[in-house]
Amino acid sequence: MSREPILRAEGLQVVFQSEESRLEALQEASFSILPNEFVCIIGPSGCGKSTLLRVLGGLVAPTRGRVHLDGRPLTGPEARIGFVFQQHNLMPWRTALENVCLPLELQGVARTVAKDRAREMLALVGLAKFANALPRELSGGMRQRVALARELVYDPDVLLLDEPFGALDALTREQMDWELLRIWSARQKTVVMVTHDIQEAIYLSDRVLTMSPGPGRIAGDVAIDLARPRKVDDLYSPRFAELTRLLRGSLH
Repeated sequence: MSREPILRAEGLQVVFQSEESRLEALQEASFSILPNEFVCIIGPSGCGKSTLLRVLGGLVAPTRGRVHLDGRPLTGPEARIGFVFQQHNLMPWRTALENVCLPLELQGVARTVAKDRAREMLALVGLAKFANALPRELSGGMRQRVALARELVYDPDVLLLDEPFGALDALTREQMDWELLRIWSARQKTVVMVTHDIQEAIYLSDRVLTMSPGPGRIAGDVAIDLARPRKVDDLYSPRFAELTRLLRGSLH
């Protein structure tokens, strides 16, 4: 793994201001993300996790500080950065295949090429048999997989995930975590994921960044030294319990 960061945040602050109010959503955030690294961000509600992720994706401009992508200042959304939100945002009148094709259509990719790549991504997320299904015909977990395939179809280098499984039940969420690790292992993307679930963060990550209560700042940076590939038994290991205690302590 290259030691040169693909993403670097320097002194990020975000203030939302109007004539009536001033809200400091993010106070201080400085860190680096290495290529192909899987990093989770955890913290209490309202600490600025989602705001930070949107800054990393170029969707929100910081009030102060800067984000670098491969050493270049990030000034707005980049095709090299994909973003999956908690809500899947699929178009209800388009099939799974057509939803995954959408980014390529917007880029002017030939229809046959776009469909072939979309089918490849649906196969990667385990939904090849559901290419012609409408979103209403899919479960919540399946819809999130379609949303993930839609971001992977144009092959971004960095994938940002904002609590993508937060609305799912516990069993489906656990299954989606396993699926996400499988896809990450197959594609080796750089992943930054916001979650409020400590167990999920430990199970998925190479590192976990913890944030203080809002206005948020980076309070801790914990390396997750569990061997890969991860196994369900890791959840019950002494080291997993130790890391859980460490992260809880960092949050408090």
